[in-house]
Amino acid sequence: MLIDQKQIANAGIRPSRHGLEQHGIRNINIAYWNLGTAQLLEHAIQRREGSFASGGSFVVRTGQFTGRSPKDKFVVRDEITDPTVQWGAVNQPISESHFDRLYSKMMAFWQGHDVYVQDCFVGADPAYTLPIRVVSQLAWHTLFARQLFIRPDPAKTGDHSPEFTILFAPDFQASPAEDGTNSETCIVLNFKKRVVLICGTSYAGEMKKSAFTIMNYLLPGRGVFPMHCSANVGDAGDVALFFGLSGTGKTTLSADPSRRLIGDDEHAWSDHGVFNLEGGCYAKCIRLSQEQEPQIWNAIRFGTVLENVAMDSETRLLDFNSEDVTENTRAAYPLRFIDGAVIPSVGGHPSNVIFLTADAFGVLPPISKLTPEQAMYHFLSGYTAKVAGTERGLGKEPEATFSACFGAPFLPRPAATYASLLGEKLRRHSAHCWLVNTGWVGGPFGVGERMKLRYTRAMLNAALSGALKDVPAEPHSVFKVGVPKTCPGVPAQFLDARGMWADKTAYDKAANDLSNRFNKNFEKFSNVAMEVARAAPGG
Repeated sequence: MLIDQKQIANAGIRPSRHGLEQHGIRNINIAYWNLGTAQLLEHAIQRREGSFASGGSFVVRTGQFTGRSPKDKFVVRDEITDPTVQWGAVNQPISESHFDRLYSKMMAFWQGHDVYVQDCFVGADPAYTLPIRVVSQLAWHTLFARQLFIRPDPAKTGDHSPEFTILFAPDFQASPAEDGTNSETCIVLNFKKRVVLICGTSYAGEMKKSAFTIMNYLLPGRGVFPMHCSANVGDAGDVALFFGLSGTGKTTLSADPSRRLIGDDEHAWSDHGVFNLEGGCYAKCIRLSQEQEPQIWNAIRFGTVLENVAMDSETRLLDFNSEDVTENTRAAYPLRFIDGAVIPSVGGHPSNVIFLTADAFGVLPPISKLTPEQAMYHFLSGYTAKVAGTERGLGKEPEATFSACFGAPFLPRPAATYASLLGEKLRRHSAHCWLVNTGWVGGPFGVGERMKLRYTRAMLNAALSGALKDVPAEPHSVFKVGVPKTCPGVPAQFLDARGMWADKTAYDKAANDLSNRFNKNFEKFSNVAMEVARAAPGG
């Protein structure tokens, strides 16, 4: 008897009883349900979606888009979101009618196509986990979802009932004139219908950040604080959080061989403690080296998806230093690829919260302790300073960057909502908050020097171990934060930002200039508590 391959694909690979029809997807060719890593890689090879590299990782190209498309992200404006979303450049509104038109057109697009379905979860704490479903056009996108999100028990996928569905069709394009979008590319979140549409781009990170945006919207209503940060835990069970924008050292410093990684990017803080929102890591790998980041290096193996990493077509050797395609090269792999990772990725309440900044103006102290009010102020500010070489298009002079809550592109609610949750958690659990400058000392970029990594690690070790608990601290003359006078493993002179400058008058001017930048940026936060506003710098 001949066996119909379509029947095998639909019925033989653990499909959910909650079928595609509930999403409006009908008349497709074949639906591949919850394929494993090896199966998805077989499909991706057969479909010529990428190539194996030496060592077994899978290399793909994302085409025109090698990063997110923030100008193409929309939130459906309806009676649920209208009063709760912070509308603007980050959360652009789109009408329900435009969404419905776009959705219908995408449903028509799926007809006659093969689709890949992966049922997953977001949120490692069972009390707050969100069942999701990813329906994708490409096998490697499905593998990405399998590696980045939390996998269900294979024996229970038949009972999986998604509460949010991500529909990812890179070959489908929107029509701006008809669909209310800015281009043929769009990422549209509908919180009432609990659907995300992604089209016109092959960049897989749009799935990851759409899921993060969903949790950033849902969790605050349950008193849970969603966070764009990494987290690790020491042998004594002491949890630390690391916030910081690109280039501040968040990945490097949180990947500490002496501590266990809970997660590298997205977490939440509930009444139970901290939990990872993801089941994997999405690490930047430009200039990756075994010496500097051994945990990430060792995670690049069979099952890891490498986006836009250069590879020799004959030897299949990888070139992590190449920017030929983009500087935003990425590796996507499950958390279990990190030696000693905490699985399930949950932890207790944090003892320490670290804000990382790479201050290229050379003004901020290498380490300082913040009051809860100062923590909320600096959290809302989300400051770092970039220099040429960290981002294309920058000139020779440092450029101040402020991103609210260290993750403004993913915040659907007002930033003050998240800052209030931070303050409440810090006070309730007596967590210490530290501002660590991984940038320049002794002068600005071009004059001073970058803070030595070994000193930064020593300062972090001292903070996390409690060695700074009883060390006297002096308020900074401009930023008012508490600067320790001594720190084990760090020469005392390196703790004094002003003292490291040969020209003290030039330092005072630079400090006041940076203070003014902070205050100018903070003007957009009109609904913050008075005590937080009073934590602003000022000479």
